Amino acid sequence: MQRRNLRPMVRTLMSAGCTSFVLFTLASASAHADSSGHDQDNNGHFKPGLLVISRSVYDNVSSNVQVGSILPPNCASTQGGCSASTGAPADGTYPYVWNNDGYDASFGITSRIFLDQITPGGTLVSTLEVPNSLQKSFAHDQLVTSFSSKSELALHLSTDGQYLTFMGYVAPVNTLDASNSNTPGAVDPTNPVGQNFYRAVARVDRNGHFRFTETNAYSGNNGRSAILNNSNGHDIVYTSGNAGNGANPQPDGVILGAGAQFIDASTHHEAQQNPGTPAPLASFSVTQLGAKADKIGKDDNFRGMTVFNNVLYFTKGSGSNGVNTVYFVDTTGSACPNGVGVPSPKATLPTTPLAYNAATLQTSGLPNNMCILAGFPSTPNKSATTLSYPFGLWFADANTLYVADEGDGYTGGADLYTHAAAQPQAGLQKWTYNTGTKTWTLAYTLQTGLNLGTQYTIPGYPTGSNTATGLPWAPATDGLRNLTGHVDSDGTATIWAVTSTISGNGDVGADPNKVVAIRDIVKNTAAAGAAQEKFVTLRSAGYAEVLRGVSFAPGTDLNGRF
Repeated sequence: MQRRNLRPMVRTLMSAGCTSFVLFTLASASAHADSSGHDQDNNGHFKPGLLVISRSVYDNVSSNVQVGSILPPNCASTQGGCSASTGAPADGTYPYVWNNDGYDASFGITSRIFLDQITPGGTLVSTLEVPNSLQKSFAHDQLVTSFSSKSELALHLSTDGQYLTFMGYVAPVNTLDASNSNTPGAVDPTNPVGQNFYRAVARVDRNGHFRFTETNAYSGNNGRSAILNNSNGHDIVYTSGNAGNGANPQPDGVILGAGAQFIDASTHHEAQQNPGTPAPLASFSVTQLGAKADKIGKDDNFRGMTVFNNVLYFTKGSGSNGVNTVYFVDTTGSACPNGVGVPSPKATLPTTPLAYNAATLQTSGLPNNMCILAGFPSTPNKSATTLSYPFGLWFADANTLYVADEGDGYTGGADLYTHAAAQPQAGLQKWTYNTGTKTWTLAYTLQTGLNLGTQYTIPGYPTGSNTATGLPWAPATDGLRNLTGHVDSDGTATIWAVTSTISGNGDVGADPNKVVAIRDIVKNTAAAGAAQEKFVTLRSAGYAEVLRGVSFAPGTDLNGRF
């Protein structure tokens, strides 16, 4: 895709602080779409240089939940048992349905997935619905997300840039509690959710054609992110997520299926697949830092991920175990003897799963082949006085790393909005690398324009306070989750990100959120130099909608050339 030379205009407008106009101009130059939003070029569904947003829509059927029903589903048949005998307090009507989360800690409802193609300035170009049980034309394959599970549906380009990948559940739309269900091949009898569903990786090409690969990983929890490595003739998928929803000790299959996974991509329909035992890709333990061991498998509660210069990076930003920080997989075995370091220039991407000793899995867990990126937090959560909450990450170059921090999600009282506004770490963190000390340093955190803690309205949404929580329904931005970016030849980066929220909703993961963008001068390392930079909102989720991931469309050159 050819692009006009807008850089002189961009520089002029940037100096004037006209960020929103810059983004609009970039959108006009990058999109092959007419004013009605329809494709002019019919050679494929997705267009290189455009963006793709993953979106989910709740079906909003009151009968999805019966008031007084005992949850989780089939809980009486498990060792985990059922929630209180009073039953579910709300039916399936949106948004009141999420008040059931206070009754059933595993509560969730599956929903349809949509891939919205937009211009870099936020104009909708096209929408592609992921095959699901409500589409009779897709009898062989289907995939859904859990509507209120905020950590799901990250989007990533494959290593050759030709495919988008993401994760979901092989389950019908409107299934209860699938996000905490077991997988069929890794059943934990102490999990109170008495049903089993495979997790699966979806990949989609430029023409909108899907292929799905099922897995027994992430039993009891969710797969969050997937990257296809198809650069060497063997289609491998790296994934990120969490596992476990039962008692300690966890079964072997749950431990093996946590965190970072290695999955061989399938070429068969879902009905023809028979996934085996999960194959771990990598693991980290706080014992590498000299700390006392945590619950096995829970240090590997990973969220965001990316590939840069043949190194695979992960983030952890939730849970009481492990360290909330940025990690990398050390395929050389020599980058960090004490759990902290930087990748070797000789590093290569993993081509085989992590080898482990099944006999010591319950006592020692998996071998450790991950490191904390030097300079990032390295104090275990259980002893840290302050925490960060990293989610998505994107490298502008070898010495500049942008990290999205989603905020702490505090909804503990009427001060939830003022608390969100006062968070110093939430937003877009810019980290720079010192080649002399081999350490990363936080340069500054971009927040202006995010309006942290400021309530906003959703058409059709309830006003006032939620009687179940005693807090206002109105959502407010708490930070950022998934992100992507692009660097122009003038050294200015544009970063697109999806916001996180807080509110008085029964489950803040169900809050309608936003897609935002900002421009930053890559070489700048001083906060004063970024004082005029401001986020602009490109898109806002509507009633019964959530926005999750953001990526460039399949076919976009990974070096940034359109």
